[in-house]
Amino acid sequence: MPEMALSDLKVLDLTHGISGPYCTKLLGDYGADVIKIERPGSGDYARQIGPFPKDVPHPEKSGTFLHLNTNKRSVTLDLSTESGRDVALKLARRADIVVESFRPGVMADFGLDYQILNRENSALIVTSISNFGQTGPYRDWRASELIFYGMGGELYSTGLADREPIKMGADVGLYQAGSVAAFATLSASFSAREAGQGEHIDISIMETQAGSIDRRMSMLLAYQYNGELSGRSADGPNGLGGYPSGVYPCADGYFQITSGTRYFPRIVKMLGEPEELLDPKWHTPEAQSDPELEAEFDAFFYPWLMARTKYQIWEAARSANVLSGPLNTMEDIANDQVFQSRGAFSSVDHPEAGDFAYPGRPFIMEHSPWSIRRPAPRLGEHTDEALSESGYTADDISRFREKRVV
Repeated sequence: MPEMALSDLKVLDLTHGISGPYCTKLLGDYGADVIKIERPGSGDYARQIGPFPKDVPHPEKSGTFLHLNTNKRSVTLDLSTESGRDVALKLARRADIVVESFRPGVMADFGLDYQILNRENSALIVTSISNFGQTGPYRDWRASELIFYGMGGELYSTGLADREPIKMGADVGLYQAGSVAAFATLSASFSAREAGQGEHIDISIMETQAGSIDRRMSMLLAYQYNGELSGRSADGPNGLGGYPSGVYPCADGYFQITSGTRYFPRIVKMLGEPEELLDPKWHTPEAQSDPELEAEFDAFFYPWLMARTKYQIWEAARSANVLSGPLNTMEDIANDQVFQSRGAFSSVDHPEAGDFAYPGRPFIMEHSPWSIRRPAPRLGEHTDEALSESGYTADDISRFREKRVV
């Protein structure tokens, strides 16, 4: 097997939850050796987040944890103890990268802040992921995905105009922050290798949302250039300027389509060029804004939709070059043969949770493979192994256990 792109990187992972573990997962899945430090007894709190097989909670069977921690080794370590700190420093001396997601100030409380880590390893990259960054009056505030989405600006524009805003998506913001952190960490690692000097990277989850591609970037530019504020549409998701545009029901679910004046002839072709839609009245510039004509079109369109499945509609739409697509369920995506053939999912057999398909590689590189070399670790599974690699003897590790350091 060809060498993986990041196989020469050693990462000390002091993260928990979603953003930090997703950052280190991306590094690990492309070859980095990631040692994940977890609290003795309980571990990463993501172990308590579902889904769980058969909906039975178990710290070794969390779908969220298992996905976010492939290709990592778990070491339990109490960082609040002097011995735990010393072990962490020894591990950091051998690392290229440290990623942490504690609240600002916690690493300093542990005696593991950047200044101390830098003294131990001057080429070390330290990436800190926090809610609002390491500085400023917001830095100590708690937050959640919903708060990030709202403070990031675009919750204001989702939902109906006469109702309260509605959040879209689940943990999109937290995963976005993890992606940004991975990119920033790798960028800094290239510089560190050239200059032999590490640096501290400050990732604010909130700021990754303010500049996200999830509508925020374009809406920020709209405000900065002309003072325009994005708003919620009075017509809901179908109010996209012309018909048919938006999400529509069909025989087995929902289908999304984009049309309007320019593309209406393609819609007619998709529908089989029925006589009712060949009248010139449908093809005037005013037709797409005429509510009576839209109602007349809907009376023909909805029965056509409800008589077909979303994949039958998609086939007809593609043949007419209509921009469209089915609204897939998770089951549809998991069973899509095209996605399967490209390796978008990967089967992982975990000793506790069993064999499941996981979301696979986010991108393909021609000469540098991606692979899941090991499932997510059981809590503390690699403690002895990792500490032995750092020079600790079996007696040392036994003493750590007696003192509950590991």
